[in-house]
Order: sequence, then structure tokens, then C-alpha cells
Amino acid sequence: MSISYKERIARRLTLVTALIVLVVFAIIYLVVDFTVIQTIDRELTLETNKHVGQIFLVEGEIRFAHMDEWQEMEHSQIQLNPIFIEIVDMQGNSMDKSPNLGENHLSFSPDRGEKHETWTLKAGSREVRQMQIPLNHSGKREGYMLVAKSFEDARELLTNLRNILLLLYPGILISLFLSMRFLAGKSIQPIQKIIQKTNLISQSNLNERVPVAEPNDEIAQLTRSINELLSRLEQALTREKQFTSDASHELRTPLAVMRGTLEVLIRKPRTSEEYVEKVKMALGSIDRMSEMIDQLLSLARVGKGKMSKDEVELLSFVKNFAQLSAKESGREIEFETNLSKPIFRLVNEKSLQMILNNLLQNAIKYSASSTKIIMQVGNHEGAPFILVRDEGKGMASESLAKIFDPFYREIDETGDPVQGTGLGLAIVKKLALESDIQVEVESEKGEGSSFRLIF
Repeated sequence: MSISYKERIARRLTLVTALIVLVVFAIIYLVVDFTVIQTIDRELTLETNKHVGQIFLVEGEIRFAHMDEWQEMEHSQIQLNPIFIEIVDMQGNSMDKSPNLGENHLSFSPDRGEKHETWTLKAGSREVRQMQIPLNHSGKREGYMLVAKSFEDARELLTNLRNILLLLYPGILISLFLSMRFLAGKSIQPIQKIIQKTNLISQSNLNERVPVAEPNDEIAQLTRSINELLSRLEQALTREKQFTSDASHELRTPLAVMRGTLEVLIRKPRTSEEYVEKVKMALGSIDRMSEMIDQLLSLARVGKGKMSKDEVELLSFVKNFAQLSAKESGREIEFETNLSKPIFRLVNEKSLQMILNNLLQNAIKYSASSTKIIMQVGNHEGAPFILVRDEGKGMASESLAKIFDPFYREIDETGDPVQGTGLGLAIVKKLALESDIQVEVESEKGEGSSFRLIF
């Protein structure tokens, strides 16, 4: 059976408090018990010290320095603070005792005579606390004096205290549990309000937020964390909607071109030249869709699964990449560096190759064939970087903040978007984030663009 969080808090707090109260009660009982026994033992010590110089055993006979001390009321009564005294010989045989002992005798223990110990025992039906001291005469041990004090009042006090504590304990536990349960319910009320509010938030109203409670405690921090999560979800959903809308629009355009081309072809017979021209237009649309689908798949695969990293030597990697790309594209791609030592970095080689390929394709696309493209490896303030620079059209300053958005394409001089899928730089940005690479861009209209990858 599932137990609510409120119940679990109440039970745990009650259990901890129960252990603390149990320890406190035990300490109280032990302190009272120790204090009562110490008080009685102190009284016994005072009594023995008083009588030890007044009672003597001389050749088996008891002699009193002050006979009236033996007749004191405390030695004859048994109701009010009685003191019991018994004198025994060396074998423990009773020689005399106080009248209040009646037919009873105190306990004789030869071993305890030298140590002045006290112990609790039964004297008839009464419980007493006893002390035993030796009686000497002329340096010779003649017998022992046994002194005892009633322990019944103390025992009654300790028993009553124990019973009261035992009765109080379950009552305290029940009160604690109910109080803790009530306070736990009050404590989690802000969390219940957060739950109620978040349950009302769905995809249709992701713009709503949970009110932040005051003061600035853990509940407020939880609320802010939930609101930040909702903000990220809202932004992700907005980007997803925009991405879907842009992808649909971008794919619909070549499909419409293909449809229109094919409809024109079937309206009436055409010459072979017209058929070739229209088929080429359709193939161009297919190529554009294929390129876009490939880019979309690449963008979707970025970040799926853990990216393995290998140690890559940047100088030789970029130099080989520049030489191979120059052969394949037929463009002049120049490799530059001011470094004399190799630079090794942990990076996913395929990701780095895709980043450089997309940047290079952009540089080729937006620069004249007569201009050269520069790929540079350098080191700035201890951080290695790769630079891809072209001398092409460049971009307006207002476009720099948007070029990494999927499907964004700058408007050219004719007012139409620049040809392409608008996904290359989006893939660059996403791969760079996965590879812990910072991307910086500088561009000026008519002067070209520079993309810097900082490791």
C-alpha cells in the first residue's frame, strides 16, 4: 500500500523524537535514582560517623559513650525516618540491635566491612539501604556495626516516577505523531499548490508559470526550477513547430515545381528539347529535396547517443582536409598556420569533418570562383582555433544572430532568399555544442565572412 509523503514525514519525525524522548526519560530516571541513593548513602555515612565513636565492643561486651543516643526515637520507631542499627561479633552473631528492628536482622557480609560499601536488601518485609563498619578497640577488631535506613520512601518515589514516565511516553508519542502529521500537511501545502498548477499546464498553455512563493526558501527554488523547465519546454516546442513549418514549406516548393513541370508536359505533345528541359527541371527539384532530406537527417542524428572522442592532431587534419577539398571542388583553398608544434585535441573526427565541410561549402557557394578561401590553424591566448575565411558576398550585421537558425537564408539583392537548404550552419552549431567547440563569426557586406572554431 502506498503511503503518502505527509505520513512518511510524520512517521520519521515521530520515530526520531520518540528515541530522543526515551533517552531523556531514561536519563531523568537514572539521575533521580542516583540522587536518591546518594542522599540516603550520605545520611548513612553521617549516622555511622556519629555512632562509631560512641559504641564500643570490649571483650565481647557492648559499651556506650552516651547511652541516650541508643534511646533516640529514630532507633525505636519504624514509621518516621527510621534508622536501624545492629551490632554483631566477628562471626556475624547479633549482640544487640535497635528496637525498631523487632525480630528482623540486618545482613552481615564480612567482605564489605572494610570497603564501607552500601547496598539495598530486605529486612523482614521492609526494604532498607545498609552500610557496615568495623568496631575496633585498642587496635583489635572486635565486631561490626550494621547501620541501615529505610528505602521504602525512595523506592515508592522511583516507582511512581517510572510509572508516570511509562504512562506519559505513549501519550507523548501519539501527540507527537498527530502534531507532526498536521505540521507535515501544512508544510507540503505549497508543494500541493505547485502540483495543482503544473497539472493545469499543457501543450496549449505552456506560457503559464507557477507563482513563486515567498520567502526565498527551498520551495521558491523548486518553483523557479519548474518555471525554467517550462520556459525551456516552451522554447523547444516553439522551435519544433517552426522547424516543422519551415521543413514543410521548403519541401513543398520543389514538389510544386515538379508537379507544375509534369502537368505542363502532359498537356500537349512537346519537342524532345522541351522534354529534356522539363525533365532537367524536375531532376533539379529532386536533387534539392534529396539534399534537404540528407541535411535534415544529419541534423536529427546530432546528439543521438554518446559521441566518442579521439585525439586529433589539428594541423595535419586541417591541412589534409584543405588539400582534398581543393581537388574535389576545383577551388583555390589555402592552408595557413603560424604554429611549429602539433596541437592535439580530443574531438569526434567525423563531427569535425562535417563542421569544416559545411563551412567550406558555404564559403564556396557565397564567393566568386576567382577568389581564394583560407583555412587557418592558430593559437590565441592558449586556445587553439580553426579559421575558415572567404572573400565573398558577406552578410549584413542583422543576419549574424540568425544564420544558425534552421532554414534561415539571407535575402539577396533581388529580394529572394539565397539558394540552399538553410540547414548547413544549424548543423555546424549543433555539432559544435556537442563537441565543446565555440563558434564565432565575423562578416561584412561585400567583404566576405570568417568562421572561427575555438577549442
